[in-house]
Parts: sequence; C-alpha cells; structure tokens
Amino acid sequence: MKDDIGTARSGLIYAVIAYGLWGVLPVYFLLLRPAGAVEIVAWRILWSLVFCGVLLAVTRSFGRFVALLRDRSIAGTLGLAGAFIVVNWTTFIFATLSGHVVEAALGYFINPVVTVLLGVLLLRERLRVLQWVAVGISLVAILVIAIGYGRFPWISLILAFSFGFYGLIKKRVGGRVDAVSGLSIETLALAVPAAVALIVVSATGFTSQTGGLAFGSSGTLQTVAVVGTGVITAVPLLLFASAARRLPLSTLGLTQYIAPILQLIVGVALLHEPMTTARWIGFALIWVALVVLSTDAVRAARRGRPEPAVGIAADEPQKHAGDSSRIANETAR
Repeated sequence: MKDDIGTARSGLIYAVIAYGLWGVLPVYFLLLRPAGAVEIVAWRILWSLVFCGVLLAVTRSFGRFVALLRDRSIAGTLGLAGAFIVVNWTTFIFATLSGHVVEAALGYFINPVVTVLLGVLLLRERLRVLQWVAVGISLVAILVIAIGYGRFPWISLILAFSFGFYGLIKKRVGGRVDAVSGLSIETLALAVPAAVALIVVSATGFTSQTGGLAFGSSGTLQTVAVVGTGVITAVPLLLFASAARRLPLSTLGLTQYIAPILQLIVGVALLHEPMTTARWIGFALIWVALVVLSTDAVRAARRGRPEPAVGIAADEPQKHAGDSSRIANETAR
C-alpha cells in the first residue's frame, strides 16, 4: 500500500512539473526573439533530434530505435504525426511572438473536447449524454468569443485540432513506441524540411526580424536559448512519460489543465494581453464544459467504462490503443 501511495505521489509530481514547464513555454519562446516562428520551429526540430540522439546513446536504445525505424507502418505513422505537430508548434510560437498567448491557451482548453468530437466524426464513436453537453457548451463558447473578439479564433482551433489529429494518428502505433524513440523518428522525418526552412529564412529573411537567421547573430543568450529548445522539448516529455506509468488516466488527464491555466496567467498578468468581457464569458463556458467532461470521465472510470479524453501531451506515446477516449497532448509545443 505504501509503495502504491509513493508511486502515485511521484507520478503526480512528475505530471505537475511536466505540465508546469509546458505552461511557461511562452516565456521561454520570447527569449528566442528576434527569430521568427519558422526559424524557431526549424531549430527546435534539429536540436530536439540532437538531444534525442544523446538520450538514445545514454540509454543504449539505438537498437530499438532502428527496429522501429525499419517498420514502415510505424515510421510512416510517426512521420504523419510529425507533420501535425509542426503545425501545432508553428502556430503556438507564432501566437506567442505576436501577442496571442491567451488565444493559444484557449486552444489547449478546447483540445479535450475536440478530441472527443474527432472520435465521433472519424471513428464513429457514440458519446454519452454529458460528453454531448460538453461539446455543445464548447461550441457556444467559441461562438461567443468569435463574436466578442470580432474575428474567428483560428489560432485556438488550429492548436486544438492539430493536437487532436496528432493524438488520433499516434493512436495507431499504440504502446509499441516509447517516448524517446517516437520523438526521435518524428524529428528525423522533419529534419530535411527543417534544414530547407533555415536555408530559405537565411536567403530571404522570411518571418525574420533581422533579414536572415537570428541564430548566432543576436547575442549569447538567444543562441543558448535556441540550442536549449531540444532540451525543453524532451524533458517535459520524459517527465510526462514517467507520470503516465504511475497515474490512472483520469488523474493524469485532470493535471493537463495546469498548462493552459499557466499560459492564461502568463498572457494576462505578464504580457498584459486584453481580456474582454466576451473572452471571460467564453473561457467560463469552456471551463464549465471541462468540468462536465471531467465529471463524466471520473464516473466512467468508477464504472470501469472507457474514459473520455481529457487531454493529450503532444509528445506522449499513446499507451491506450482503444477508442479516442483512451488518447492520453507537442507536446510538446
């Protein structure tokens, strides 16, 4: 019993730290200025690949990595997942650099509901009553925010849907892929496009405030921060993977709200982004929807039924290969 309690306690600590790190990522990405979103994502891919290579060497996991890489089905699936995570990363970093952290936070609040909705649309799943209620409330919230904001919250929806599709795609490989090998294959598949993107930015200054690559020409702190993107991508992932082995899915899912809550605080309190009345109402409705969804998850877990998805980690391997309600959220942003 004491061992179980200790395991659960350590799992909760790992989860809180992982989501806490993801929650303050906007602050870290601001250190990467004047680099633009495309350059930052490209460097993040390449330095993540380097860091994963170090981890594979330290843990002596190259054999497993190579075996997974030779499996065309797994490699192809992870390559497609990588494409969606690039969309997610680019959108999130663009939101951070352009002063839309609050809108990004909304996207990650919406993500659990989007995951459930994708299960209905793509996997023909049947939702329980409370799940339908949560979806309905979320749609109303998006409408309220769109009307009050004066434009469609496309950043929020791109983040939510790219995260959702990433999870559904990763579900296909299930528990066959560990966290480090999965991220290694995904970043390896993206390495060439990332290198091409850096060449384009260097030649054209696309999305750059310096007319070329900011890396190496914008001070020591910015250079070190760019190199550190590999670490800040992999470390929360490994902490989350450790938490996932120690906590039930319902508990793990509830902790995922730490990240968007912290992002919201960063956006409002630190970056002074506006929170209009419509935004507050919209966020309040989303929180109500999440309470409904979480309540349904807990009730379903107690009855031994599949739990609805309450969030995913962008870099986490999907250990539950059942329906989309078992998807455990790039992530690693």
